[in-house]
Amino acid sequence: MKRGLSDICYGFFSTLANPTRLAILETLRPHPMNVTNIAEALNQEQSMVSHNLRTLEKCNLVSGERRGKEKIYSINPETVEGIFKVVENHAAKHCPSQGACSESK
Repeated sequence: MKRGLSDICYGFFSTLANPTRLAILETLRPHPMNVTNIAEALNQEQSMVSHNLRTLEKCNLVSGERRGKEKIYSINPETVEGIFKVVENHAAKHCPSQGACSESK
């Protein structure tokens, strides 16, 4: 059975709705890193970061390349940079006060 666009969007946005996953994407924007460096940058347990990296990999938002014993992760720049630009532009235009688009505010 073919999945509808709303199902696909739900899965995609659910992946991005996790604060740790968003932080990982932001951390990887400047340059690729291994899981240890990502965990240190985020002050998170390495196991938690690894779990979230697997989810991001399944959605092709990040990819990992083996270099010896370590795996170096990088963002999918076409998708991730596009997402961040859309959000930044939308926020600048439609969310003038910080947090205006947040459910909890």
